[in-house]
Amino acid sequence: MVRPAAFGFNAETAFSNSFQQPIAEQTPGALQARALAEFDGAVAQLRAHGVRVLVFEDAPEPVRPDAVFPNNWLTLHADGRVLLYPMCAPNRRLERRPDIVAALAQDFLVTEVVDFAAWEQQQVFLEGTGSLIFDHEHRVAYAGLSPRTDAALLAEVCAQLGYRPVSFRAQDAQGQEIYHTNVLLSIGPGFAVVCLESIRDAAERAAVVVSLQETDHEIVDISLAQVACFAGNMLILQPAAGPALLALSQTAHEALTPAQRQTLSAYATLLPLPIPTIETIGGGSVRCMLAEVFLPERA
Repeated sequence: MVRPAAFGFNAETAFSNSFQQPIAEQTPGALQARALAEFDGAVAQLRAHGVRVLVFEDAPEPVRPDAVFPNNWLTLHADGRVLLYPMCAPNRRLERRPDIVAALAQDFLVTEVVDFAAWEQQQVFLEGTGSLIFDHEHRVAYAGLSPRTDAALLAEVCAQLGYRPVSFRAQDAQGQEIYHTNVLLSIGPGFAVVCLESIRDAAERAAVVVSLQETDHEIVDISLAQVACFAGNMLILQPAAGPALLALSQTAHEALTPAQRQTLSAYATLLPLPIPTIETIGGGSVRCMLAEVFLPERA
């Protein structure tokens, strides 16, 4: 997780992210203070529930308004590979930090850094686990194609990793392409939260359902209204001891129906985290704040 130093509304990303909403009455200083309080509270709750959290500090310069969402620029894999991704907004490219990779390499085995950033020169983007939803157990990668998620680069990354790609197009209630897959789809051991109504093409929708069913996932179908509350933006986490946790925002938790919460509770303990400022201004939620570390630990 990256503790933000200059959190704010990012005008460079707003064209493709309809989830971002400015809060005009708040000064930048007030927004930064609220974002820090929400971030620190989330870290504290995760640690209190036994999750190992590595926090890296953002720097005031250069300004990185979305630094709190590190999952978009890197993924850290169990075979020791680190993948770096091309970002659509120029100011988000500043979030790629070699010092974070180097710091991780002190405690974890990094066998290779695979850098896809050069694709930015061709205006081709794939934004980490915003774009990609990995089913690591079955080696499948789901992706909602959008200005930030390119089909050709999806195929390239999947070929490198040895994963099967499942791509589709998804739209919000206003007909705009949903900018990131991870606001409409979350996969955990035995379950998948997905907004099927966002996938307008019947064949693409059926392909997603078949793939999830063939890999033995119980489907929890959420609505577009729930997607707008970030109900699809959640992540399964394994504490050092005890049952798995399903991290999501308080907003998302409240948007789920009692039946949906009950279904998900069979697979993990739900852990709602209040981050209203980060969600509203940043247009991303709890899952976006978490970059999973699957790298092998050094002896």
